[in-house]
Amino acid sequence: MEEENVALVRRAYEKFAERDWEAWLELADPEIEFLPAGTAALTRGGRGYRGHDGPREYFSDIEKVWEELRVVPQRFRAVGDHVLVRGRIYARTPDGLLVDSAGHWIWRIAGGKVVWACAYADEDEALEALGLERG
Repeated sequence: MEEENVALVRRAYEKFAERDWEAWLELADPEIEFLPAGTAALTRGGRGYRGHDGPREYFSDIEKVWEELRVVPQRFRAVGDHVLVRGRIYARTPDGLLVDSAGHWIWRIAGGKVVWACAYADEDEALEALGLERG
């Protein structure tokens, strides 16, 4: 099951990179809770997105905030029904501000769908959320 969860999360990143929003939503539970830190902080005061309408709003918010946004997953680790992803975020605002930072995400899978996803700027915070230690 853990391999299937990692494969599902990999597909989510692929569909995000392709900007195939409808295919991305097919991977998500209709009641998904989605907490992308950066864009949500800039557009919604840090509040997350819920249900399929939530990610649709998020995808629209991306276009408002970022001239370019690339999320590059590098390492995947299954932890029960969760998948921890480590990677990089590359972004550029319309006024030219560049972002190049580490990214850490936790995805929870149930019934073959993403039911919860959260982005963390700090690796220790992501590990702590899963009850893990750096190592």
